[in-house]
Amino acid sequence: MAADQLCKLFVGGLNVDTDDDGLRKHFEQFGTLTDCVVVVNKQLQRSRCFGFVTFSTAEEADGAMAARPHVIDGTQAELKRAMAREDSNNPEALAKVKKIFVGGLKDDIEEETLTEYFSRYGEIEKAEVISEKASGKKRGFGFVHFTDNDSADKSVVVKYHTILGP
Repeated sequence: MAADQLCKLFVGGLNVDTDDDGLRKHFEQFGTLTDCVVVVNKQLQRSRCFGFVTFSTAEEADGAMAARPHVIDGTQAELKRAMAREDSNNPEALAKVKKIFVGGLKDDIEEETLTEYFSRYGEIEKAEVISEKASGKKRGFGFVHFTDNDSADKSVVVKYHTILGP
């Protein structure tokens, strides 16, 4: 698993006066930060009111996510998993969903296998492997329903998953 992808969080809706130090001071209570930046408009030399924090472990990032909402310098900030820039223009990547599509499933993958594998990202409500109604033949895809959208976000930050070995 690409754990480093799970360590970086986007922080939106920041107070215009919040700087790198203020952001760092707030999030250090959840663990060790390896990076912390408030994005600045270079021409205007002022905050664009969002930034990123990167924790040394995914567990620390999970702790920060679990402690939502965050109020920084008197303003409630939005906290979510950071995603690759090429995915950020995809409206589906920005949706708050609890259900993910899982494709490329081999015939020996069962619901229990999906539940066991994806539970590393959070609590699973249910997992489905889709079959043809008439024949019962598996169609090679399924869905995993998480109990919260952050768990779904964590699972899709990692683009490719290997379930049951290579």
